Order: sequence, then C-alpha cells, then structure tokens
Amino acid sequence: MNAKEKVESDPKPKKVTYKMLQDYIMEKYGFKVHSTYIAEVKHNHSLRMYKAPNAKEVTRQPRKHPKPEKVAAIEDV
Repeated sequence: MNAKEKVESDPKPKKVTYKMLQDYIMEKYGFKVHSTYIAEVKHNHSLRMYKAPNAKEVTRQPRKHPKPEKVAAIEDV
C-alpha cells in the first residue's frame, strides 16, 4: 500500500485549512481572498473557530471587510 492509497482509505476526515480554501477559490473564481475574510465569514455563520496564538489585541490599521463577491465565493465552499 503506497502513501496515496493510505491517505485515500483513511476514515478520518481531513481538516480543511485556510490555505486549502484559498487555493480552491483561486482555481474556481480566479481571485485571492485573505485569511481574515475567511475568518470573518466563519464568524458570521457561527462556525467553530480557534484562538490564534499570533492574534493582536490592537491593530495599526482599521480592519477591511470583504466585498460581497468574495463573501459569496467563501460561502460557496
């Protein structure tokens, strides 16, 4: 049994990462989305989120919100 067969036969579901979501959106829609946009959409839909160890309490720049087309692309995933 090679490594690919082992991964495909693994009964545990894989954890979907932000990078995987970004790659999927790039392939399907042809534009990039920032990880903060993904986090905002997850938060708006009350999906499970983990505390980021590198999160800052106060940011230097005001947070930008995603455009509607980017929200729709993220929600499509």
